[in-house]
Amino acid sequence: MAELGDPSSSYSCRNCQNPIAFRSDLLSKNYKAKSGPAFMFSHAFNIIVGQKQDRELLTGMYTVAGIYCSNCGQELGWKYVKAYEVIQKFKEGKFIIERAKIAKEY
Repeated sequence: MAELGDPSSSYSCRNCQNPIAFRSDLLSKNYKAKSGPAFMFSHAFNIIVGQKQDRELLTGMYTVAGIYCSNCGQELGWKYVKAYEVIQKFKEGKFIIERAKIAKEY
């Protein structure tokens, strides 16, 4: 298992290089966000979770909370808090991080 901050297997904030997520927690690269492509992660760290709000997204209505880098405050994406459609319940508790906001560390 990778250690926190292990550069061989993590994604970091593109703005300040703060580690955000492990490669092993990447679930999908097939998501869309404001800036374009986005990734779904099962876990994220070194983040601040913002206020919950209901939002209509491409696949339905959700309660989501914005996520921000804990170091520089850069908005990174969102966390799914609640899915209102049964078929989308698997997204609850997962994180969507915009590809343009992170860099892969090797």
